[in-house]
Amino acid sequence: MVPLAGLIDTAFLGHLSEVRYLNGVAVANVIFNVIYWGFNFFRMGTTGPVAQAVGQSDEVAVWLIAVRNALLALGAGLTVLLFRNPIATFGFSLLQATPGVKEAAIAFFQGRILGAPAVLVNFVLLGWLLGRGKGKVVIILALVSNSSNIILDYWFIRQLGWGSYGAGLATALSQYILLISCLGIIFTGSVPWHHWAQIKPKLWQPAALRSLFGLNRDILIRTFSLVIAISLFTNFSSGLGETVLGVNTLLMQVVLMATYFIDGIALAVESYAGRFYGQRATADLHWLLVLGIGGSAGLGAAIALILLIWPLAFFSLLTSHNSLLTQIPSYVIWLIPVLSFGGIAFTLDGYFLGLTAGHVLRNSTLAAAFIGFLPLALVANWLDSPHLLWLAWATLMVTRAGTLLYRVPASLNVTKAIHQDAIH
Repeated sequence: MVPLAGLIDTAFLGHLSEVRYLNGVAVANVIFNVIYWGFNFFRMGTTGPVAQAVGQSDEVAVWLIAVRNALLALGAGLTVLLFRNPIATFGFSLLQATPGVKEAAIAFFQGRILGAPAVLVNFVLLGWLLGRGKGKVVIILALVSNSSNIILDYWFIRQLGWGSYGAGLATALSQYILLISCLGIIFTGSVPWHHWAQIKPKLWQPAALRSLFGLNRDILIRTFSLVIAISLFTNFSSGLGETVLGVNTLLMQVVLMATYFIDGIALAVESYAGRFYGQRATADLHWLLVLGIGGSAGLGAAIALILLIWPLAFFSLLTSHNSLLTQIPSYVIWLIPVLSFGGIAFTLDGYFLGLTAGHVLRNSTLAAAFIGFLPLALVANWLDSPHLLWLAWATLMVTRAGTLLYRVPASLNVTKAIHQDAIH
């Protein structure tokens, strides 16, 4: 449901008379990637610890994590909203775009940034639900949020003619609808109010906050490394002309769509990995990895092959601009390595997040972004080569998958050792 809303955004804007609306959203999303991906540690730093607390049957810790992280996320979201104008001024000064594209990008930004507080709190609430194994609830919430996004897109873009601003505002309002729905489901359930006396004095304990920020620091570094890579990819694409930027925007939208499908596996792996780690069930972790890696790599490759065989059947739904549609078949083959190795990387992200091994993710992504991606991307920009730019992105995924796989045996041995010590 999440990528479906993004695809609908793209389809509405891709069928407007000018391609600048589509490209404007791509440029503005570079800034949102920095902001929202940067704060995605609120989701990632919630699911694993909650899953481990569930595995240890520690109900107080489960709710303590929810309250503490939600309050921190709300404060961060309000700060982003307060400083939205300086963020826009600084961000757009760094990005390459024609005046028309930049105008559309700023309009989208001004609409979407209004949802910042809801987005960050939703990271925590959804991460908390996933950590508790409430996948069906998350599906219902995704259905509500993204259906509302699609309806608002149609109203704002097609009926009111608000273009890029309408797409941004629709996304922001759908996040508040998600927040209200999330809170409604949580508070209509069995909230253990009797634990509040135990939770309140532990909210701001220095040791707990150091542990939280230690994990979040590693996740933040990992996320910003990816953000820098995708921001450079989009910025370099913009420097190659509006046609290349449009093509790469559509292909990256597909990568995003596939990532969310693969994340279904990765989030399940994260939740179960945390629970099995809390129970010190090493054998279960082993089979979880086998199923998760096989499933995600296979799903990524299958999506890429379908699009390679029938590219125009899908991309013509997203845009009517022939200048883009004629170029897409030349580049769609890059989706095979990107999605296959990306699937492995995303699933192993979930595994190590479940183990709260943030340092592993940090080191892997730093290597992928600055050794696997950056040198090739700079050469691609210098040579004006779109294919070399895609090779750089594929190399990033290969490097992430390889470095994470290298650390798997050590993680299983550590879990086994902890389990044996507990027995003795």
